Amino acid sequence: MNRTLLLLLLVIGLSAGAWFLLKDQSKTPATSVVGMDRNFSVDSKLVYKVFLADRHGNRTTLERTENGWIYNGKYKARKDAIGNLLSAIQQIRMRYVPTKAAEPYMIESLATHGIKVEIYGKDGENLKTYYVGGATNDEQGTYIIMEGSEQPYVGELEHWTGNLRFRYNLLGDDWRDRSLFASKAEDIAEISIDYPKQQNKSFRLNLRDGKQELTPYYPLSPRIQKPIKKGTVDAFVHNFEKVVAARFNNRNQERDSIEQQIPFAIINLEEKDGDRFSLKLFPEIEKPFYDPKTGAYIQPEEISSYFGLTGTNDFMNIQNNIISKVLWGYDFFYE
Repeated sequence: MNRTLLLLLLVIGLSAGAWFLLKDQSKTPATSVVGMDRNFSVDSKLVYKVFLADRHGNRTTLERTENGWIYNGKYKARKDAIGNLLSAIQQIRMRYVPTKAAEPYMIESLATHGIKVEIYGKDGENLKTYYVGGATNDEQGTYIIMEGSEQPYVGELEHWTGNLRFRYNLLGDDWRDRSLFASKAEDIAEISIDYPKQQNKSFRLNLRDGKQELTPYYPLSPRIQKPIKKGTVDAFVHNFEKVVAARFNNRNQERDSIEQQIPFAIINLEEKDGDRFSLKLFPEIEKPFYDPKTGAYIQPEEISSYFGLTGTNDFMNIQNNIISKVLWGYDFFYE
């Protein structure tokens, strides 16, 4: 076999090998730097810690524990907020590669308004770190970039279109669970409600040792001698399984003066394991509104919301239609 024929066979062999190699690579996920900087998604089941930081000094740490997610190592986190975040972490993906002309603006937006997202696994290993910026002009996508990459992308969530930044962008108390009471009925040992201005409505309910014992809160208040209506105690107690405030209002400038007022109601709940929860309610007085028919200002008579002070010293806004289900009077239980 002459030298020319050998060279020809060698070229054919190398070409075939290269073709099979490229064909095999096309069947597997990209593992190059270019491929990895487009893969933002992390399986939410593997996520045990998320650290968020923005350019304004806001820092948020969310950690998975046996008792649920914790915000900044201290507070129980809101389930819906955590759910939205984990959904974004799992479903985030590149929507498209921007044009070269658009890249400088995107990079500036990420540098100025970007939120750093660090995602960690069960053993503290870093699973992914990227930045989430502002939205596109049509609000259909969000600027994203992988840490260490120079290529920004427009991202989106699978099966959802819109600005995904808000799922990462909650601040402070917005991450916190707003539950006022969340006790299972079978775990409750005692409930008391004191109405300082309506003492005859105040009462204690003792549920220890299988009891359902109702007594006046104030010793001098007369005890009702009628039978308790069937099922009323059980219904009342179950109402404490989910009572949620509308929002935290710890920075309210009028908080000090409001707390000096006589509360409308003081609710105390003790669980059988000794945990205690309390809430003071102050009516939120609405401003008079103008009636164009009479030309007079009318003061609303019904209370639509309350300020609440919890036993952990949080100041809250609470809607009347939520809290009213536990604002029973002593006589409500009797026939």
